[in-house]
Amino acid sequence: QVQLVESGGGLVQPGGSLRLSCAASGSIFSINVMGWYRQAPGKQRELVATITSGGINYADSVKGRFTISRDNAKNTVDLQMNSLKPEDTAVYYCYARIRTRAYWGQGTQVSVSS
Repeated sequence: QVQLVESGGGLVQPGGSLRLSCAASGSIFSINVMGWYRQAPGKQRELVATITSGGINYADSVKGRFTISRDNAKNTVDLQMNSLKPEDTAVYYCYARIRTRAYWGQGTQVSVSS
């Protein structure tokens, strides 16, 4: 079992920055993948970025603007979001996977608006 708790969402103007953080607890040493997904109103949940021992993967829509990082000592995974756009508005979910089982945080709202 893995528990994930996100923090850092909020309201920001276009072009601004936010940093999301996710703290993991439980069977953290068994985690294969960690990352972030998002879900905008009326849309399906989509991948934002994932990080594994083998590398990092970003959605095309966030490449060059978002940076994912993992701190194994603190059991956290962060998402630095720069040059935010209104279309980045969504609930952002922290994600972890152990083998084939997925775990999700409760989500944190990110709103980009002037």
